[in-house]
Amino acid sequence: MIPKGGFQSMIKKAQKLQEKMQEVQNELEHITEEGQAAGGLVTIVVNGKKEIKSVKIDKEAIDDLEMLEDLILVATNQALKNIQEKADEKMKSVTGGMMGGMNIPGL
Repeated sequence: MIPKGGFQSMIKKAQKLQEKMQEVQNELEHITEEGQAAGGLVTIVVNGKKEIKSVKIDKEAIDDLEMLEDLILVATNQALKNIQEKADEKMKSVTGGMMGGMNIPGL
């Protein structure tokens, strides 16, 4: 049985948590991470919304198209992994780890 006023308290805490999570989502729009391949021959920058913000390709990587495709793939996956880790850290700081590894789309 929930103590009198306990339910309202739970609702208020949930609302505060939701507000903090929204703040973190807004922050993530302005945070970027990069991924690199082959020592920087290809660099991809993504933001917290997982949008690619920039692509840099060194002239040395242009000669071999198949290698370039692989480097772009590696750098993009690394950038996405880095931004996801940063997003997870920020969300964990808000939730205190309560979400326990839940993968919520968009967070």
